[in-house]
Amino acid sequence: MEALEASAVPLTGGYQGQTFAVTAGGEDAVLKLYVKDPDRAVVDAALLQLVHGLLPVPRILDLKREGSWEDPPYLLMERLPGVNLQVYLETAGPDERRKVGAQLGELLARLSGMPFLTAGMFRGGDLVVEPFGAVDLEEYAAGLGVVREGLLQVFAQAEDLLDGAGNRFCLVHSDFNPKNLLVDPETARITGLIDWEFSHAGSPYADLGNLLRFETDPVLAGAVLSALRGSGVGLAEPLVELGRAADLWALLDLASRAVENPIAAAAAALIARMADTLTLSGDRPDLDVVH
Repeated sequence: MEALEASAVPLTGGYQGQTFAVTAGGEDAVLKLYVKDPDRAVVDAALLQLVHGLLPVPRILDLKREGSWEDPPYLLMERLPGVNLQVYLETAGPDERRKVGAQLGELLARLSGMPFLTAGMFRGGDLVVEPFGAVDLEEYAAGLGVVREGLLQVFAQAEDLLDGAGNRFCLVHSDFNPKNLLVDPETARITGLIDWEFSHAGSPYADLGNLLRFETDPVLAGAVLSALRGSGVGLAEPLVELGRAADLWALLDLASRAVENPIAAAAAALIARMADTLTLSGDRPDLDVVH
């Protein structure tokens, strides 16, 4: 019997798992090993099944539900076509960025239209929601060691905005940004939304805040916001500020990590600017098309 030729190449991205591009018998796939959080394998598999056909996610080819440190659970998925959106946007023209932005807004609208009764982390293959603890932004920041004069006023602004928008919860990807999206470079069509390991039930503004966290392109952002406003999902205003408010939890977590990580350093610098200016924007550009 002829031996099956196979290969595995590590991929960037992913935190809870180790991810590889694998090829066997001429077929391309992605293998994620769940070493740090073995219980997450069944959660990610259930989420991909839940949204398949609604969002551009890979088909599941195989799932190992249980394992050990030496032989961890894994998820084997089809490898989606396309290139990394972060790389694509570096050379994309205004028309392409506008087209991509409109699709991003549509994806955000679909996510915000997948409701849950409460906010929390998913547990098990049935996607049971384990509610977050009753901790406010001040307590959360203190627990992370992110304490700066001026932040309390920013936290108060964020909480007032979110309270005024109502308590609706939805599926949150929680890492919704160009590094986790794929695009067809020939057509500017979004082909994949990957790396669901931080997804949870939460605010319908959180993924927008993540996407626009460090964004400076008004063409891309304007197309995202226009698509969201035209989607009919009933989001409140002001969208950008609500996104920044909902993103504070993730931003504080990033800012508490080692500053040698460039993303963590950028998050820490943004938190410092928020504290200095006493604003959610932290001197970020006005990306909104509505004034």
